[in-house]
Amino acid sequence: MTFDWNWWLELFAATLGVLSVWYARKENILVFPFGIVNVLIYIYICFAARLYANAGINMVYFISNAFGWYMWGKNDDGESRVEIAHNTTVQNIISWLSIVGIYALALFVLRYANRTDMAYLHDSVFNLGSINLTLPHIDAFNTAFFMVATILMVFKKVENWVFWTVGNVVSIPIYISQGLYFTGIQYAIFLVLALMGWIEWRKKIKSTAMEH
Repeated sequence: MTFDWNWWLELFAATLGVLSVWYARKENILVFPFGIVNVLIYIYICFAARLYANAGINMVYFISNAFGWYMWGKNDDGESRVEIAHNTTVQNIISWLSIVGIYALALFVLRYANRTDMAYLHDSVFNLGSINLTLPHIDAFNTAFFMVATILMVFKKVENWVFWTVGNVVSIPIYISQGLYFTGIQYAIFLVLALMGWIEWRKKIKSTAMEH
């Protein structure tokens, strides 16, 4: 029996990812050290699976995790630098416009960078009649949602869980279609945790409001 290094590496990374999101739901700063190791491994995994935009966003995750580690820490007075809060109307508009812009840019870059790779450009992930979503479309789509989600999470915006939820729903079939079954299961768990995080963070805001 041969040792499948990639199989165990994916399982290890998926476990770290679940722990990271679990701590995020609990508003625990341990989300970031677990998250940093997770994304470093997934940069390699995504490149190997030809999920180039997802490999790129994991590089962004590394930076955002490092910055988030600082932001979720304490200031010189021993108080949290950021508190859980809702987006303002303007911040919501900016978030959704950012998704459209990031999606368009990511799709262009993916199609141009892989213009000679016909297998990648035409790899269909979802096909229903006239609707045919290829790997570049889906890769760019969840990249846009995850990029906005990770920025919102750094600043403890409740809406980060909405964007994680959408991205998780899309990611499950992507990774399974590429044979990354542990990763698909990881994102299914992420989906549940994102919904729980949305509920818990909203409760914390209400609890804080009542105390004041």
